[in-house]
Amino acid sequence: MSITFNFDEIFEIAEQIERNGAKFYSRAAEKFSDSASRDKLLYLAEMEEQHEKTFAAIRAELTEDVRIESTFDSENQAALYLKAMADGKVFDFKKDPSDILSEGKTLEDILHIAIGLEKDSIVFYTGFKDMVPDKFGKEKIDAIIKEELGHIIDLNNQLNSQKK
Repeated sequence: MSITFNFDEIFEIAEQIERNGAKFYSRAAEKFSDSASRDKLLYLAEMEEQHEKTFAAIRAELTEDVRIESTFDSENQAALYLKAMADGKVFDFKKDPSDILSEGKTLEDILHIAIGLEKDSIVFYTGFKDMVPDKFGKEKIDAIIKEELGHIIDLNNQLNSQKK
């Protein structure tokens, strides 16, 4: 049985991933009294909010026929990946990642979690990008992937500075 996703559904998933990321970073920031940690997490939340707006803007520009157009995936791999992701088997974009923040989580714990979430989003966007024709904003998805990679570098640098 073939699994299909239309562009509207895929952009909706991307927006939800970014909302989840923003909420995670905002809630994580509330746990810290030192301004450097809090400000870094709030900055990351703001970046995720900007990514959500970018996906929403692309989605809003899609014409109705494009919105419902199914993605083309000759080997069905991307569709199977998206299906696994949508079912929560890769990562559950419907689950609020800020729910895993509990008392006693250190900044180091949060940074490890955040790096994992960023990696998940990069994997999703990379597969997503391969299914999106150039005219539907592929270059914007590339820019978001690059920013997410930058988030991992920032988080890793912050993690390394915590260990010193």
